[in-house]
Amino acid sequence: MTADGALFLRVDGVDFDPAGASVPAADRGFNYGDGVFRTVRLAAGHVPAWPRHARKLAADLARLGLGEPDLPAIERDLADLGARYPDCIARITVTAGLSARGYLRSRGTALTTMVRATALPGWPLDRETAGIALHLCKLRLAHQPALAGVKHLNRLEQVLARAEWAEEGDGGAAEGLTLDAAGHAICGTMSNLFIVEDGRLATPDLSGCGVEGVQRGRILDWAWANSLNATVEALPLARLHAADSLVVCNSVIGAWWVRRFCGRSHARPAWHAELVAALARDA
Repeated sequence: MTADGALFLRVDGVDFDPAGASVPAADRGFNYGDGVFRTVRLAAGHVPAWPRHARKLAADLARLGLGEPDLPAIERDLADLGARYPDCIARITVTAGLSARGYLRSRGTALTTMVRATALPGWPLDRETAGIALHLCKLRLAHQPALAGVKHLNRLEQVLARAEWAEEGDGGAAEGLTLDAAGHAICGTMSNLFIVEDGRLATPDLSGCGVEGVQRGRILDWAWANSLNATVEALPLARLHAADSLVVCNSVIGAWWVRRFCGRSHARPAWHAELVAALARDA
């Protein structure tokens, strides 16, 4: 295992030592961020809600004009990974592959597919029950509808936003919230957001920027299945301040409720434990 907890690395079906592998200098993912990725959590050797992740991976590649992922090969990689390390985090990266210099993609270039796994993060176990502190990021997300919702490889906005605060254990926060140029809440640096107002859920409109995560869609489906009113809409910052509850989510953390945001206290949603249990199931 490497210093960052890497356990497993496979590129286009070939196993590599995670500590010694390198990316070819001509790969478009390395040069231009030309590609997409998914981060999933394996539990007992299995990826919960895998069909959703597969559909999202294919949809994001299509948005970038990169064709179809080799899903059977990726599923074989995940099965092999799960047999070796049943409980871990896996990142699936698909790039536009090798290309001549310049922004124009070379014709007929094969995609590069990488599955890399790391150990589970050492987060405090009580974040789901005790709640977290949420930092308001100064960085504003750029408006770009062509990429909105896509989990593409260029994450510089998130890198800069994450540099703004210290870890929660050091008096900081567990996550940071990013806004767009108009001051509307969009998403966390690694998560999607829900607010709760009088029992009603709302999540930001991501048609202009932000990443649309699989867990966001699962929570919307769970809410509708349980007769909870849930909408997708523009969320000015003032509504977050006035909300009863805030929840951030992704496929690794599950769903954390926000205890503190911008000096204000928020409550744990009454249905939060039920939601956490539902997300742990394979649906």
